[in-house]
Amino acid sequence: MPNSYPPRSHAMPSSRRSPSSREYAQEPKSEVSHGNGNVHRHRMHLPRFNHNGHEVTKGIEPEGESGRTGFHPLKFLKISYKSNSVISSWVNILWPMVPVAIALHFALPNTKGAHLAIFITNFIAMVPAANTVGFCGSELARKLPKVLGVIIETTLGSIVEIVLFMVLLVTGREQNVPVIRAAILGSILANMLLCLGFCFVAGGLKGGQQSFHEAISEAGSGLMLVAAMGLVLPTVYYNALNGRTDLELGVNEISNEMLKISRATAIILLAAYFVYLLFQLKSHDNLFHEIYERDELIDKDRHEELAKPKLTLTECIVGLFISLTCVSMIAVFLVIEIPHMVEERHISDSFMGLILVPVVEKAAEHLLAIDEAWDGQMNLALAHVLGASIQTALLNTPLVIIVGWGLNIGMNMQFEVFDAVSLVLAVLVVGSFLRDRKSNYMEGSLLIFVYVIIAIAAFYYPDPPHHGGGESSGAESGGETGSHERRFF
Repeated sequence: MPNSYPPRSHAMPSSRRSPSSREYAQEPKSEVSHGNGNVHRHRMHLPRFNHNGHEVTKGIEPEGESGRTGFHPLKFLKISYKSNSVISSWVNILWPMVPVAIALHFALPNTKGAHLAIFITNFIAMVPAANTVGFCGSELARKLPKVLGVIIETTLGSIVEIVLFMVLLVTGREQNVPVIRAAILGSILANMLLCLGFCFVAGGLKGGQQSFHEAISEAGSGLMLVAAMGLVLPTVYYNALNGRTDLELGVNEISNEMLKISRATAIILLAAYFVYLLFQLKSHDNLFHEIYERDELIDKDRHEELAKPKLTLTECIVGLFISLTCVSMIAVFLVIEIPHMVEERHISDSFMGLILVPVVEKAAEHLLAIDEAWDGQMNLALAHVLGASIQTALLNTPLVIIVGWGLNIGMNMQFEVFDAVSLVLAVLVVGSFLRDRKSNYMEGSLLIFVYVIIAIAAFYYPDPPHHGGGESSGAESGGETGSHERRFF
């Protein structure tokens, strides 16, 4: 990661001193030339070199310089396989499952009894593919300014989610709206409870009590509280008015008003996301840069990270294209099998949408954040965990609602009361743990326990009538916007 290097005063081995600090360059004396009575000064710039002695390419941060250009298949495979950590390298062993999962989907599309095999293989294949997205994203982030790199890294993980939402919206229209709503809340819960819990446990077991900066915790928890209110309020509106006998509004009228509220809320949440970007990248970029840089300096394995071979910019782009394509395909194939798992294997659709799919979908962010917490970099871990949740709530959700609006699809925020209450309680629990700017393994364990409780409740949450889709389901409920059903297809 950029801009964290030994000061100039440190002794350097060998007769030639390595370039130091952030500049990695020296300014030689100006040469003076005389011509036509004018004096021209020419400043000669020596090339910059990074910690490994590689000449730094213009526009690339020193820590991200690989010393190579172009695409080298063997080096790309070797560097990607080793990844960022031991856990990530173990996960890469599962990569052969990716072509197997894709092949099974096309080879056995309608074969009876093959749905379970297709679901399991795609579920497993999602993990290594998402892990490669995270690794290539982190390699790209090294080449960018620190704060921008963290945001880009988090956004790359959200691309998979956005692609999944858009495919579901376009292919299934109103019929897939419940899937998207469940995936939205499930993604946030998986990040804020499960991933953050494991981060606290990892950091606590490795280094005891961990501390983090208030700018990270307060901005993250505050934004999530606002986002939770925005997501839940349309549901509260609908449930407060639905069934009241003292009003002349019918169910369809209430639903239409709730859809308008959802669209207006989406625009406001999207504006809040751009304010969040402005806060981090413009007005307070120096503060966040110092926080992230301080985190990197306390990493005891930093010298090993700096010495590792790095991907070139071309290799990062190629790796991201390949892994994002695989993840997007697997995500769609996984969702296609959900109705068969719900109907044939009798797995609750609440459990499937809230728990199973989001856990593997966010595998890249989870592995990266846990590895950072293990190294004591709690500010970076929080930035990835809370950043991913913020992007789901303030970017991905508004985008899918606005796109649905443009396609004349009734994509709204009519969440189940069970889902909405789970989200609000999760945000409050996480906020209370972040308030003192300290964490330990006990708090992490409690967050994981809360997630397990929600998972158990979701597993036993009853499916509504015609949850698998039926001819009468839409007619009986008066249309999609007025329906409480949470059908997957």
